Amino acid sequence: MTAKSLKTQAAVLVVDDEEGARDALELILEDHYRIEKAEEGLQAIEMLRQKKFDVVLLDINMPDLDGIETLKRIKELDGSVEVIMVSAADRAREATASIKSGAHDYITKPYEPEEILSAVERALVRRLPEKGGGEASWCESHFRFNGMEIVSQAQSMRSVFQLVEKVAATCSSVLITGESGTGKELIARAIHAKSNRNNKPFVAINCAAVPPDLMESELFGHEKGAFTSAHARKIGKFEYANGGSVFLDEISSLRPEFQAKLLRFLQEREFNRLGSHQTIKVDVRVIAATNTRLEQMVRDNLFRRDLFFRLNVIPIEVPPLRERKGDVPLLANHFLNRFNKAFHKRVKGLTPEAMEILEAYPWPGNVRELENLMERLVVLGVDGKTIGEEELPLEELFGEDSEAGEWGMEDTRDMGLNNARQAFERRYVTKALEKCNWNLTDTARLLKVHRNTLMLKVKALKIKCRQDH
Repeated sequence: MTAKSLKTQAAVLVVDDEEGARDALELILEDHYRIEKAEEGLQAIEMLRQKKFDVVLLDINMPDLDGIETLKRIKELDGSVEVIMVSAADRAREATASIKSGAHDYITKPYEPEEILSAVERALVRRLPEKGGGEASWCESHFRFNGMEIVSQAQSMRSVFQLVEKVAATCSSVLITGESGTGKELIARAIHAKSNRNNKPFVAINCAAVPPDLMESELFGHEKGAFTSAHARKIGKFEYANGGSVFLDEISSLRPEFQAKLLRFLQEREFNRLGSHQTIKVDVRVIAATNTRLEQMVRDNLFRRDLFFRLNVIPIEVPPLRERKGDVPLLANHFLNRFNKAFHKRVKGLTPEAMEILEAYPWPGNVRELENLMERLVVLGVDGKTIGEEELPLEELFGEDSEAGEWGMEDTRDMGLNNARQAFERRYVTKALEKCNWNLTDTARLLKVHRNTLMLKVKALKIKCRQDH
């Protein structure tokens, strides 16, 4: 069955408590699909019990049974039906919850007719038997997007990947948050690679690296003579990326005056080059990233609230490496293999003792820090040999001046390897106990070990608990 033939047979259910909204959607869709309407969630569920629908257009904000709860009940009733949520632009939390609850897509009001038609068609194509295609798949601990590869076995990262797959099919703005070095740009590239824009440019811009007075020219371009050093016309990043995706990293560094210009672009999808009155319209998806809490910046009047809502349509939070159980050895071996190939080396791997130290380290620089360390270890390693504890830069990792912060330890100079490792473990476990108010059960959960294992470790390290929990 082709997408075209499915289109002529498809039944679409429109669910919205506002009659005007229902009629508007019917007007857009009636020439293409069989349309029925429901004015509230319970009525929609009853209609789904009696009749088969291919796609449901479901408003989030409804009285009595809201859109999220209606979505959950629809999916319990018929997991195969494709649900497209419709929401206001500032309902990012509910919209993201709907994606996680099984919605295929969502659209923000006000919308264009083409946007509705495109979303329904994507949902119908998704129902085709041949949709499997292998564009993105799990293979043990490797997630692949059109040749790209992200390595993780952590459930928290798998949840991120599943969200990436769902939001990639939309054209909505995405805000990726997470600590430095967690791989936010890699997630942005995955979204682009999985989308139907993957044959168009992906343009990455580090907002903090562009001088503020050049930001407008960088993104929107300029005409010859627009300013003193403008010796020729320059095409801006948004124009160059037309049809593709623009990744704005460190979005929190934008000056307030440019935030207003970016907001206008996101609202209108048009701009003027500096020195020109000609309006240029483009179709780009904006993916932003930050390691700063923009919500706090909004409260402190450092970041525009309306721009935050526009960017934060779909929020994705990338967890730090210390919270990704089992990923350190997985990534260490992945990087070791990569750098062995890159440098034509044959370093065999890491000893269990060396790996244990890497797993104990809190990785304040996250995946990037681990990648840099493995590159150094491979470059300095001996072919045919295994990397042991003695090759690890313990003083740099665990010394008092390291970035490990509260999870660090006292100076390791002249302590000897075994004593240094034991001192770090004692400091690490003690800090965890303090963080959990000396509750062994909570501490074991924080450290991701069994409570009995923690009790044995506390005894071995001779840590005196302040409370008997």
